[in-house]
Amino acid sequence: MKNSYLLKVVVGLITLVSMSTVAFAQEEAKAEVAEESKVSIDGGLDIYSSYVWRGSKFGKGPAFQPWVEGAFGNLAIGGWGSVNAGSAEAFEMDTYISYSFDFGLGITVSDYFFGDSVGLGYLDFKTNHYIEPSLSYEIKAFTFTGAYMFLPGFSNGGDMYFEAEFSKGAFSFALGAGNGQYTSAGKFAGDFMLCNVKIGASKELQITEKYAIPLSAAVIFNPATEGFFIAAGISF
Repeated sequence: MKNSYLLKVVVGLITLVSMSTVAFAQEEAKAEVAEESKVSIDGGLDIYSSYVWRGSKFGKGPAFQPWVEGAFGNLAIGGWGSVNAGSAEAFEMDTYISYSFDFGLGITVSDYFFGDSVGLGYLDFKTNHYIEPSLSYEIKAFTFTGAYMFLPGFSNGGDMYFEAEFSKGAFSFALGAGNGQYTSAGKFAGDFMLCNVKIGASKELQITEKYAIPLSAAVIFNPATEGFFIAAGISF
């Protein structure tokens, strides 16, 4: 009788411990989900010696590029801008929405706004805005991107761009090909060609024990236009 009672107590304790373990694991899982799905807002400023994008240079002088982004889980909505300090400032203010899947696929729709020097004309979507849906896929150290940019209201198509990038530590190497604006000059102007060969490097400038400024630099060559650029930047 005594052994039977002891056995019931042991079984009861084991059951209680098991239920507590399951409940704790469930609470941990809920906490992880809440952590992943919480809203976050971030922003910053990049300063580059030149604004070079997809093998083409924009504006004159250093470029100041502010950005802000809000994220809810895998969904992100943000804005990015660029204004050069020189006489040709290449005014650009963009907005985007993107979703990243856990297996590496990303979907983004961007709105590129090119206004005048003080940002007027934002509501003129027929001539001052370019829309670009794009897909990206990350697998280990490689990122593959495909994008199509078009001007709303025009039926003459748009510009395609495809890129493969390899990144490992501080080193990166990218090959991009496109048509239209990416190959606008040269013997085969406008044709689909290799337009962006980029070798990049990055490092951190340690300011204090807990604060460092990211630095990056790249050598860029556009075979289609024969453009050659070296640009460097810092991020805050």
